[in-house]
Amino acid sequence: MTDENETKGTMVTGVIGDDVHVVGIRILEHALREAGFKVVALGVQVSQEEFIDAATETNADAILVSSLSGHAQILAPGLREKCIEAGLNDIRLYLGGQLMIGKTAWEDVEKTFMDMGFNRVYPPGVLPPQIIKDLEADLASKK
Repeated sequence: MTDENETKGTMVTGVIGDDVHVVGIRILEHALREAGFKVVALGVQVSQEEFIDAATETNADAILVSSLSGHAQILAPGLREKCIEAGLNDIRLYLGGQLMIGKTAWEDVEKTFMDMGFNRVYPPGVLPPQIIKDLEADLASKK
């Protein structure tokens, strides 16, 4: 097991709600590990409470939520507030995937989730290097 001091940070990852689309988050988890992050992979059908419990138990720096079902607008509200209630005031929240059903301009999709308290919101097809670059920058600015 890698000493936490040797990692760039601890990331909790998973697919929220009833979604079982796991390929994208698995690719991201592999890339995060290769980039030097500790990854706590929760898998699919993860509840908000499971994300928060894992982040609390591991003293995580960020929670990375995936959703490809288009139901994130139903599944994601309240996550930031629950993090704050659990004492995770400074945790970074990232969300990516096919977040809404139907055709909505990306700027509107992004604003919807940023207004929910997510720090970064990614469209379908974002590649791991962009997320890793953002994580490194965000975590560096947090120190």
